[in-house]
Amino acid sequence: QVQLVESGGGLVQAGDSLRLSCAASRRTFSSNVMGWFRQAPGKEREFVSGISWSGGNTDYADSVKGRFTISRDNGKNTVYLQMNSLKPEDTAVYYCVAAPTGSPLNGPSTWWNYWGQGTQVTVSS
Repeated sequence: QVQLVESGGGLVQAGDSLRLSCAASRRTFSSNVMGWFRQAPGKEREFVSGISWSGGNTDYADSVKGRFTISRDNGKNTVYLQMNSLKPEDTAVYYCVAAPTGSPLNGPSTWWNYWGQGTQVTVSS
């Protein structure tokens, strides 16, 4: 069974930080590109960040560059999203995603095979 389980969401104030975690089943995690998407109320899902299997390559949406950092610990089958300097416009449900090795780090939502259930991040002004 393929599983991605996110945690770490919550309610914070603008300027605060949060770290999201995504625990993956071994079958999902090994040799997979991992990433994060988000969906705000009334909006389409949008790419946030992606990371290669080795962790050596990353990509970010322009809206989060310089504020968010993606990382992974292959020994723990976990991917992280460190979010700093949060803004109200970062409010969304955040989804952990996985795709086969060799997939683009910033592919559209339809290219990602596996999705977690999502974790809510709310940033108040």
